[in-house]
Amino acid sequence: MTNMLTRAGLSIDDRLATFLETQVLDPLGRDTAAFWQGFAALLAEYAPRNAALLAKREELQSQIDAWHIAQAGKPHVFAAYQAFLREIEYLVPEPGDFQIDTENVDAEIATMAGPQLVVPILNARFLLNAANARWGSLYDAFYGTDALDAAPAKPGGYDKKRGDAVIARGRAFLDQALPLVDQSWADMADANDGQLQDESQWVGFTEKGLLFQNNGLHIEVVFDRSTPVGADDKAGIADIIVESALTTIADCEDSVAAVDAEDKLVAYTNWLGIIRGDLQESFEKGGRTLTRELAGDKTYKDGSGNRHKLPGRSLMFVRNVGHLMTNPAILLPDGSEIPEGIMDTVFTSAISTFDVEGHAKYGNSHPASGQRSIYIVKPKMHGPEECAFTNDLFDAVEDLLAIPRNTIKVGVMDEERRTSANLAACIHAVRDRIVFINTGFLDRTGDEIHTSMRAGPMVRKGAMKGSDWLKAYEARNVAIGLKHGLSGKAQIGKGMWAAPDLMGQMMVEKIGHLRAGANTAWVPSPTAATLHALHYHAENVFEIQKDVPEPAGLEALLTIPLASNTNWPEDELRDELDNNAQGLLGYVVRWVDAGVGCSKVPDINDVGLMEDRATLRISSQHIANWLLHGVVSEDQVMDSLTRMAAKVDAQNAGDPSYVPLIGNEDGPALSAARELVFKGVEQPSGYTEPLLHAWRQVVKQGQ
Repeated sequence: MTNMLTRAGLSIDDRLATFLETQVLDPLGRDTAAFWQGFAALLAEYAPRNAALLAKREELQSQIDAWHIAQAGKPHVFAAYQAFLREIEYLVPEPGDFQIDTENVDAEIATMAGPQLVVPILNARFLLNAANARWGSLYDAFYGTDALDAAPAKPGGYDKKRGDAVIARGRAFLDQALPLVDQSWADMADANDGQLQDESQWVGFTEKGLLFQNNGLHIEVVFDRSTPVGADDKAGIADIIVESALTTIADCEDSVAAVDAEDKLVAYTNWLGIIRGDLQESFEKGGRTLTRELAGDKTYKDGSGNRHKLPGRSLMFVRNVGHLMTNPAILLPDGSEIPEGIMDTVFTSAISTFDVEGHAKYGNSHPASGQRSIYIVKPKMHGPEECAFTNDLFDAVEDLLAIPRNTIKVGVMDEERRTSANLAACIHAVRDRIVFINTGFLDRTGDEIHTSMRAGPMVRKGAMKGSDWLKAYEARNVAIGLKHGLSGKAQIGKGMWAAPDLMGQMMVEKIGHLRAGANTAWVPSPTAATLHALHYHAENVFEIQKDVPEPAGLEALLTIPLASNTNWPEDELRDELDNNAQGLLGYVVRWVDAGVGCSKVPDINDVGLMEDRATLRISSQHIANWLLHGVVSEDQVMDSLTRMAAKVDAQNAGDPSYVPLIGNEDGPALSAARELVFKGVEQPSGYTEPLLHAWRQVVKQGQ
């Protein structure tokens, strides 16, 4: 039973209120009564504005739906379509020439290029692993994955043949990143052998090795003959440590299942531990209890013997939720739930003030200016009006916490159609605090389908990757960011590599993100970050950015991916439904029953893929679109859901806590899955959160 406390007219879960007052506000020296009064006043202004923005979304969607219905059977004329979108203010005027004015940005974001991790904030162990992924063993990454042109090593002893191949691959990397004069790294006899072609790449001495730098990233070559690998190595090289995940996003949004005060308390407690530097997690492994904590800094001596430090941890962002959802953790004076995005901004910023004011063990932000920053990624904003709202909200939170203006920086996720169509105006709305834009193919596809739901049946899901709008979206995002001054001041990012077991394929394909001009890209694990870091040694992104062409116009971006012919054979329709239904069920059953917001879920071919709400949004919206336009029938969808439920049950048969879908057809998980499909057209922007939250709360109430 939830106990609520009253503060300044707000009803607040007692655990959450006690946490904020005793763990955050009191140690920061803030007057708690004044804080709650200020928070209540902030909510009185911003909660209605938040609601009005959501109403605007629905109004625009209704107008677009009506336009498509009226245009049924008529040839599509882009000029008329664009004029209509401008008339209803879905498209807004370009802001003209401008450059962003963001200040006090850390080098990891502004002037360095490297991998970025996204990690669920509710899992302390994963969060620590990600934060500690700033440095990674290249030998371990190659030995344990298929990135070495072979299957990963099997457990049970050292495979010397594979180990030799790993060492050879490591030497090849050193030859490419740190070339020697008339010599290969494979020919070195010891640490004193060989001369760099570019001696400025040498940085200093670590405890057991030499530290170098290439394209702004560090490489540590460890010389240690006391280890088995070093003892057998000609030069005594025991490992190659590469600077890996420069930044990490602690995620309160798509990768977690947080539906109430209990869940939010875990999120905020873990964020506090990261910021203070004292987060720990104990777990059992190999019959022993291990405790994980944040890594310390890496130290080295320069050629004059002076000591220096490099960060031992990723620079941390926190991703708040978007504008849509509310949460029962705090009730407004009228009894309605607080907008969760506002709650996230206030709580995570208050916690981050420990870092801003220098009360942390390590510190997160250390810009050269000395004025530390708070980094918040804001997802699922629709257009510049919503970006402006976020900017105003951040102003208000800074005033509430008495921290300098623009301390809170924002990452704008370009993952909704109205944002990508108005990206320059969105950037302009947050031009004094923006540090990040990125593309998110998955959510962007879900919004593409929902926005044009009434236009007609969409192409098959796999064909979306070759569509005109997607190519234009990916290219325009980079070009618009560069046009408005993000290079050297902010990150331009690309989306997640979703297959954590297919590192060999990642090493071939993901370098394309750099070649497109992105100075960061998402990876699913610390190991993937270490491997992806090699791409940033192979390509100098900031040089590539100088040659990115001007952004193209809107026609390709706004080309709706409609199927030209829907007379697919029955087996193709069945395959498409099965693919969507299996992915949907495999994800929903974990979200609703187990509260797992992101995990490696086997796909229909039993390949493990990282799934979150964005993938679910595509699958549910795609089926809903085909149902709406008669491509498939309700009976066909139900048949697919039933057969795929059996497959998902079989894929989870080894999990003793798993609740089967078959035999529990009216249970929360399968009920949620059905509603996501059959009520998909009416879901706000096609989002899955309202239904997932409702059914997850049913499960929690019954526990």
